[in-house]
Amino acid sequence: MNSKRIHQIIGLFLVFPVIGWTLTGIFFFIKPGYQQAYDQLSVKTYPIEKSFIIPESQEWTEVRLLKTILGYHLLVKTAEGFEHLDPITLKSKAVPTSEELRSLFNDSFLKNSERYGYVISSDSVNVITNKGIEVALNWDRLTLRQSGEDTKWINTLYKVHYLQWTPYKSINQYMGTVGLLLLMILTLLGVKIYISGSVKNRHIP
Repeated sequence: MNSKRIHQIIGLFLVFPVIGWTLTGIFFFIKPGYQQAYDQLSVKTYPIEKSFIIPESQEWTEVRLLKTILGYHLLVKTAEGFEHLDPITLKSKAVPTSEELRSLFNDSFLKNSERYGYVISSDSVNVITNKGIEVALNWDRLTLRQSGEDTKWINTLYKVHYLQWTPYKSINQYMGTVGLLLLMILTLLGVKIYISGSVKNRHIP
């Protein structure tokens, strides 16, 4: 089988991947809607108006004192991870009630109410807003993570771009490796065909 035939066969195999790479590549270059889809939502904080006596601890590698609509929070980091403490008792701060959490979420949404709106349903520290945005709270870190339909759509495009077409990681890695190898072979064969054609043309009287 000559180089041209192999080049044609590999080209057929790569038609859909190349189309996917091209279209998603253009999208990632322009990045429409990225700012909203990956908005860095954070808990709304307020100025600290009182002082606390916080003892030193060799187990704490990081200490943060914050104030939210729910009051004061002491966040400490240890070798095991983050802990959310009450700054007065220095004991673990229990997760608030559902209504208190709604207040925390809605207060944080005010910075970008056009995207988030307000909470319409909740399941412990996870909520859904009237704008269709899913927001999760990490209570130990006091951080928020948001995801909307636009976020899911862009994540899907990433999977298309990187040939993550199946739910299985090992298969996706194999597909990606094979796709890149075929692309390299296609390029090398193209160069070979071009050089061969140039050489032939030089010998034509």
